[in-house]
Amino acid sequence: MATEELEKTLSDLLQPDNAIIQQATIQLKEALKQPSALSHLCQVMSNSRNPQIRQFAAVLVRRRLTKHWRKLHATEQDMLKKLVLSTLQQEADHKVCLGLAQLAAVILKNETLEKWPQLLQLIQHGARSRDPTQCQVGLLLLNSALELDPEVFAPHYKDLLRLFHQTLSDRSQPATLYYSLRSLSTMAAGLGSDEMNLMSSMVPKLILAIRELIRVNEAQASEVMEVFDELMETEVSIIVQHLSEVVGFCLEVASNPALGDNLRVKALSCISFLIKLKGKAILKHKLLPPILNALFPIMSAEPPPGQMDAEDELTEVDIEDRAEVQTPKHFAAQVVDMLALHLPPEKLFPQLTPLMEPALLSPNPYHRKAGLMCLAVLAEGCGDHIRTKHLQAMLQVVCRALSDDSQVVRNAALFALGQFSENLQPDIARYSDDIMPLLLRYLEGVQLAHTSHLAKAYYALENFVENLGDKISPYLPALMERMLTTLSCPGSPRTKELVVSAIGAIAQAAQGALLPYFQVIMDHLTGYLLTTREDLRPVQIQSVETLAILASSMDKEVFLPLAEKCCQLGLDLCDQVDDPDLRRCTYSLFASLSTVLEESIAPYLPRITTLMIYSLKSTEGIEPHLGTGSSFLLFDDEEEEAEVEGDESLTDEEEDDDSELTGLSVGNAFMDEKEDACVALGEIAINASVAFLPFMENCFQEVFKLLECFHINVRKSAFDALGHFCISLHRVCEHDPSEPHSAAQQKMLSVVLPAYIKGIREDKERQVVMAILETLVKLVKACQQEAFWEPGRLAELCRVIREVLEKKTACQDTDMDDDDEEEEEEEAEYDAMLVEYAGEAIPALAEAVGGETFAPYFAGFLHLLLNKMKPSCSASDKSFAVGTVAEAVQGLGRATSPFVPRLLPLLMGAARDADKEVRSNAVFGLGVLAEHGGEAMYEHYPKLLGLLSNLIAQEQNNRVADNVCGAVARMVMANPGGVPIGQVFPVLLRALPLKEDFEEYKTVFRCISFIYEHDPQQMATTPW
Repeated sequence: MATEELEKTLSDLLQPDNAIIQQATIQLKEALKQPSALSHLCQVMSNSRNPQIRQFAAVLVRRRLTKHWRKLHATEQDMLKKLVLSTLQQEADHKVCLGLAQLAAVILKNETLEKWPQLLQLIQHGARSRDPTQCQVGLLLLNSALELDPEVFAPHYKDLLRLFHQTLSDRSQPATLYYSLRSLSTMAAGLGSDEMNLMSSMVPKLILAIRELIRVNEAQASEVMEVFDELMETEVSIIVQHLSEVVGFCLEVASNPALGDNLRVKALSCISFLIKLKGKAILKHKLLPPILNALFPIMSAEPPPGQMDAEDELTEVDIEDRAEVQTPKHFAAQVVDMLALHLPPEKLFPQLTPLMEPALLSPNPYHRKAGLMCLAVLAEGCGDHIRTKHLQAMLQVVCRALSDDSQVVRNAALFALGQFSENLQPDIARYSDDIMPLLLRYLEGVQLAHTSHLAKAYYALENFVENLGDKISPYLPALMERMLTTLSCPGSPRTKELVVSAIGAIAQAAQGALLPYFQVIMDHLTGYLLTTREDLRPVQIQSVETLAILASSMDKEVFLPLAEKCCQLGLDLCDQVDDPDLRRCTYSLFASLSTVLEESIAPYLPRITTLMIYSLKSTEGIEPHLGTGSSFLLFDDEEEEAEVEGDESLTDEEEDDDSELTGLSVGNAFMDEKEDACVALGEIAINASVAFLPFMENCFQEVFKLLECFHINVRKSAFDALGHFCISLHRVCEHDPSEPHSAAQQKMLSVVLPAYIKGIREDKERQVVMAILETLVKLVKACQQEAFWEPGRLAELCRVIREVLEKKTACQDTDMDDDDEEEEEEEAEYDAMLVEYAGEAIPALAEAVGGETFAPYFAGFLHLLLNKMKPSCSASDKSFAVGTVAEAVQGLGRATSPFVPRLLPLLMGAARDADKEVRSNAVFGLGVLAEHGGEAMYEHYPKLLGLLSNLIAQEQNNRVADNVCGAVARMVMANPGGVPIGQVFPVLLRALPLKEDFEEYKTVFRCISFIYEHDPQQMATTPW
């Protein structure tokens, strides 16, 4: 095909006529098989008068060279390099220039700058040119090359940064600013320490450049705002040096209602990310007040006249139509959530309360809504602070709002109550007599057709009910009557779905008390489980999930007759329906059934594990975002045909090389499916025991791959599953300690524990690290010394635990100045929680390896714990440290003796603390110190008995009083000669029965047996 014919074919492909396009497609496929195809395409790219065709030709050349550049002769390569640069310099159409620049980038990726100095010269000359067109071409070429392969330019980063200093100074050319900022975003990840100062000095220019772009091209400005995210991700200190300027600029953008939602959300996102990474710096620079003062007007904004906020629409269909669009109002609430998660409540509440209180009392319903949304998002990050200081007052506000005249406010109140119920347990359950009647009355007043309002009411009910435990009993008849009546009456599928879900929450709380309703519930569920109606699919999926809860909450003998039938049902549903949510719920069902069937689940495991491994491997729902040129697919067909005809095979790297891949779109349902598959496999491995062994290897390999998954919850569940695999294998070894089993266990531990250490040290998400630490403690408690068979493993685990306590891991905000010790005393609750999770590993390690082995490591931890026991420390810090020391002493056993001089004074001081939890932990600690401290404790018995005597006479808290009984009992058994048993024993008996800490009964009864055995006369003379 001649050049003219090829151009005509390309022109036909751009016509709005399917018949012409189909014919042209056939012609082009044939033309591209010819050896001269590349030459003709280059001529069209250079000479066609139609810019669309020139752009099309450039795309086709690029796609071909992406995979076939190295097959060209050197002379052809040189000719193409010259042609591309000369054509680019002459091209006037911007889209064609972009296509040519991307083509040049592909060539450069296959070459090097040393082999193509003309390209670097063009970039340098063009970017520094006073001619705006030349400057734009140079920067466009540079940006395209950087986006494809930034490493090519790594040796020149300093020069490029100096270049951008120059180009960003001229704000008269928006295109120059745009491509400079895009290039900087791409380079950010590769900046080294040598470039940091240059980059930092450029931040003020970035702000000015983006501000100018906002004025002329808001869409481009929104795109290049990502330069801040990239810099924060790579080296946040660059931004921190200009923190006030960056935050001020972002607040300026976010607060401007004349700007588009996308840009304003980008600005809020930037602030949110900064809070996550550098919450302490936000406080240090006194930026919290301006942030909150900017957020409240955004959150309180009224929607345009005649409209509602998406979440306040009457039906969920209306909500779904608008759900894809992030609005500044909703993202502002997320920023408050981020503040709660990453700042100390003691710092946040005094600044936030003066804004919330007037909003909650405002006559404007949208102001009241903003106040309630604030309360709601505080619950997760500031849960302890709210529980101890504000719960009753905040609950009163929310409950009053449930009867507000405005539906907008009532919706926000339901959301707040749901968040409280989720995050403020168990304390909120104490208010069940106030809240349950309110919720039941509210449900009666909601019209079933208003599915959006109904869903919010059920959300609040479910979250409150599922953690009630025995407290649900008075309300169980009324709840079940309502649920079963709604299921029996005609209604929308959405209403049925909500009710079925609520029954699951009720079952979670009621457990065996649900037995009178079990059969009628199963009758209703069976109809939905077996339905083939597409409109009932969501009800079917929810029924599977509720069935899983019933299987785990009902007594085993109740569900056992149904278990195998339910197992088969789950497998059949997975075969019949291709839906990630359905598979996810069936995996939870299989996990619950494994608790009922145990090893009897064996016949179903081949199909169950096959399904789950498919889910773990699947890339379904992870879709590539492709540039505009990728809509033309026939070229890929041509390449495949060419390869079949005998072209040399390509490496994997070449196969994956596609400059039009710009990102990934992830379907959350598919990520949830992976998460639940991991969780279920871990539970099944524990419950099925030996029956799971044949499937362990394959499951382990696939789960292990997900430790690097970008999705936080998938990583969490993968780490958790690996720990469960280790525990399962250990239990198998206990029952059958054969050589193959023991070897398999050690092999698995030698892979899992290093992965845990790496995850704790390097993962940037606190939730993931907490999940690893939690599972590590379970693993150590289960496997005991077997976990430390490999030399150096104990030392490495202790080292990484210490790094968490010292706040030196990747997920911790570490680089505050040395003089900020005052700030260190107050920290975000989740930061403190992470340290507590690490602390729980200390006694677990002590118990696992034994006191003599662990004593040197405990000495290394001790000063870190004692620092948190100072009188000036917060109650939560003291409680954590005292509790950790007490439990560690139990694990150390007789090896505790050398630590008595350091521990005793601090524990005695803590036993007088104003906080009941600190006192409780301290008294327990004194008891176990007496029990295990040996002779080093004997001389201290008189003052210890005096302290405990005063406590038991004055203590108002039941748990502390019970701990005093336990401590006295331990002292008697450890050194009966040091205790005046005739005086102490009657007092101990009078303190019975225990009121709260019933675990201490074991110790008290052992003490009574001890006295009966060693001093029967005392038993005879003591009044009972």
